[in-house]
Amino acid sequence: MAPTAQAYNSVGTGGGDQWNVNDAAIPGLDTGSVRDTTASALQGYGGVRLKVINGDDRLNGALMRGFGLTFDGRDSFESARAVVIDGVAVKRELKIDQEESYGRFLDTFTNTSKQPQEIEVAFGGQVGYDTGTNQSDVADTSDGDDEVTSADGWVSFYTPSDGPGSASANGPSATTIGTPGYAGSLDRVGIFLRDPFVNDLPETGDEANHPGFVNTITLAPGESRSVVHFVVTGLSETSGAPDGSGVPAAGSQVAAVEAKAAELTAAPDLAGMTVPEICSLANYDVSALPGFDASDCDGLSGEPLAGAVRGAVSAPEVKTTSPYDVVGKSITDLVADMESGTTNAQQIVRAYLDRIAAYDQGPLGLHSVLAVAPDAMQQARAADRAREAGDDRPLLGIPIMIKDIIDTEDMPTTGGSLIFDGYQPTSDAWQVAKLREAGAIILGKANLSEFANSGYYSESAFGQVWGAFDPSRSPIGSSGGSAVAVASAFAAAAMGTQTGDSLWGPSGAASLYSLRGTDGMQSSAGTMPLTVVQDYVGHMAQSLDDLALLLNASAVGNPDDPLDDISDGRRPDDWTAALDPDALEGARIGIPETVFDDPFGTTVVSDALRAQFAYFEQAGATLVPMDDYPGRPDRTYSGDTNYEGWRRWIAEHPDNPYTDPVEITRSPLRIPFRRNTSPYTGSGAMSDQDIADMEDWRATYRASVGTWMDEFDVDAVLYATELSDIHLNDSIHPSFGRINPNSSYAGVPSVVFPAGLNAHDQPVGFQLEGKEFDDAKILGYAYAFDQLADGHVVSTSAPALEYDADAIPEPVDDLEPLPDAEVRTLTVLDRTEVANRAARRFTLDIGCASADGRCAGDVTVKWSGRTLLDKTVKVRAGGVKKVGVKLKPAARRKLEKGRSISVKVLLVGTGKTQTAEPVRVKVRPRG
Repeated sequence: MAPTAQAYNSVGTGGGDQWNVNDAAIPGLDTGSVRDTTASALQGYGGVRLKVINGDDRLNGALMRGFGLTFDGRDSFESARAVVIDGVAVKRELKIDQEESYGRFLDTFTNTSKQPQEIEVAFGGQVGYDTGTNQSDVADTSDGDDEVTSADGWVSFYTPSDGPGSASANGPSATTIGTPGYAGSLDRVGIFLRDPFVNDLPETGDEANHPGFVNTITLAPGESRSVVHFVVTGLSETSGAPDGSGVPAAGSQVAAVEAKAAELTAAPDLAGMTVPEICSLANYDVSALPGFDASDCDGLSGEPLAGAVRGAVSAPEVKTTSPYDVVGKSITDLVADMESGTTNAQQIVRAYLDRIAAYDQGPLGLHSVLAVAPDAMQQARAADRAREAGDDRPLLGIPIMIKDIIDTEDMPTTGGSLIFDGYQPTSDAWQVAKLREAGAIILGKANLSEFANSGYYSESAFGQVWGAFDPSRSPIGSSGGSAVAVASAFAAAAMGTQTGDSLWGPSGAASLYSLRGTDGMQSSAGTMPLTVVQDYVGHMAQSLDDLALLLNASAVGNPDDPLDDISDGRRPDDWTAALDPDALEGARIGIPETVFDDPFGTTVVSDALRAQFAYFEQAGATLVPMDDYPGRPDRTYSGDTNYEGWRRWIAEHPDNPYTDPVEITRSPLRIPFRRNTSPYTGSGAMSDQDIADMEDWRATYRASVGTWMDEFDVDAVLYATELSDIHLNDSIHPSFGRINPNSSYAGVPSVVFPAGLNAHDQPVGFQLEGKEFDDAKILGYAYAFDQLADGHVVSTSAPALEYDADAIPEPVDDLEPLPDAEVRTLTVLDRTEVANRAARRFTLDIGCASADGRCAGDVTVKWSGRTLLDKTVKVRAGGVKKVGVKLKPAARRKLEKGRSISVKVLLVGTGKTQTAEPVRVKVRPRG
């Protein structure tokens, strides 16, 4: 069956069902597990974990991937290469019987070392989740009780729709264990979600949805042993079959999967397996296999299987040439160490680049970084020279990662999609430019969910990001690459975006700090859209001091941004001034009634967070119980916000390959499960009135949040980031329990900050939501909490690299001489400009008089001693760039009276300043 809109690669099975397999195809999860079936019998199931006893590989015990699993186009998936963990090579094969809806998972383990190895192997995954009728339960076992032991040959799961024994809401499934009573068939059943080698599977709750069947195997040097599992799936007993053949009778599909599992236990389907492969089976009694002569195994013990180590890959052993360890270093730390002479920008950048090579790249990497600036080391050397010459810009030499949905003029911006593979914008996004002006090194581009579409995973055409604290779990989406890059010490900080949860979700999962500010607080100009108006571009940092520095640099008014008017005049002059350890003294913090209740029914996160409430009180705050927010105002606008976002982006990027948003949103180049190539039937472009209505609705929503807070007399409202442990990275269903604050949908501010670890050693965090323009106020509240709680945790999954000065000799070439940026090459083309009728802004035409190359310089516009614009401008040779200038109220009043004003334009280049002739500004005549 050909791939469809819901699969990586797919195989059709009985009743119109379909298995969607995580193979090496886009987005390259490559675990060999089943992402889902159409009937939801499996939800990230069939994965394998390998634990080498006494092993120290960072992926020892993790969900395995990197097999290069190749689909034959019909029914089979096979490893193109073996994956080696602590000297044990693993390869996978999956063969699906389409007619009878079962799969054979064959996992082979070969000891490549010269010493005996004891290993534990877990097979399993997710068969439900604890909401509604999605909670799984054991339907039966082969010996007729609910307890799964080595006496069983199989176990079945279902999701009862109305109590025990009722019809299964999702499709049921059954998994074979091995020969009943055989010594090697099963050691234990653990929680596949969380170290199944230690933690027993509970009978109830969300973790009961994650069975992991564990075998213990001893391997002689060079020996191969295998484990085979058969997984059988059925259809929902409460909804129609996918092929339209009707609703199966209650219990019929459960009985069918159990019958097939029993058959495969007694007579396993070994068709196509070689004799050595059959002889290597550890969980079946080979001497009891029907129709197989066990004497054929004589003399084969201790031998590696053919192809068992073919193309073997393991995590690279990278050493660093930098003597400076960047792990756990904040921007504040880096700046202090550079100023003291402890290190320099070159050592810092080299350290990050070596860590990316060690932990992020290749089939076993975290896949958080899509591109690295080709001149990163040259930028670092330039920063060091500038510091030596007295340059004291606040972010000088600080490497920052940018989500690959945000424009960078020196690297491609792809949105994580093949649609824009290789596309490179002609200029930086507004905030990126401001970071560069503050001295930052834009180190690279971070991976993401394609076009920011998922709040649960970060999957793109160039790979799927894995979690920083547990390399088996989701990093959350869509800014997962940004968060993982910072938490894994691949950069000092990162930029991400948020439409719904894409700053707070990944930041919470990575123990980081972030701010989704009031609408317009930070400009989103130069960013690929998910929506119009609601998208927000923000930072992820390792401390609130860092976040304040980043905001000082980039939370700057952009007169060309349509949302700039909302926060204009309300931005703090200095965000660091808000960082007051006494900020919570006398504050009233609201705790809505249900916002710490996990939708999955777990309490391990909420218990950890509630224990942290004491720090708010210790800091002088009063915690105030309050009702939940009563609900969003009725929507008063209409229109396709995604279409409109792309329409505007295309107009702002005329060099891009497309002219119609539908060419992007419905492209067949999208990642497979995002594809929709049917004709577009949306409403098309939004009118100016539609946009105004949307902004008015959001303003009403913001006011409503303020009214709700006033009703309970609170200064801020507390929410969680995640409310449950995060699920594994190979599923389709919600990867964590969540309750959304109002910040994204209303445009009120929300500051994100970590609160330590829960009992399972996973990061937990808070969000504080404030009224509109309370951005700095709630930042101060978070700071006061943090001074006591010290909630930030450094990940140990990617430890410091060993230093070896000769490990990766890579000389840093001297920078080429900078192009002539003298201001004589920048020119103001017109001496008279016309403001719009509202007298809010006018446009300067800046030209480049150079015959070749690019003109560059700072343009400052002043009126009556007040700065109207201060912006770096780059113009192509012979080109013209329009620069918007926003007018002050006093200037607007003059223009509205029919008078003109005179503004000064200063052009600042390398070592030279030129004052252009005054520019006269008047209002466009009416009529």
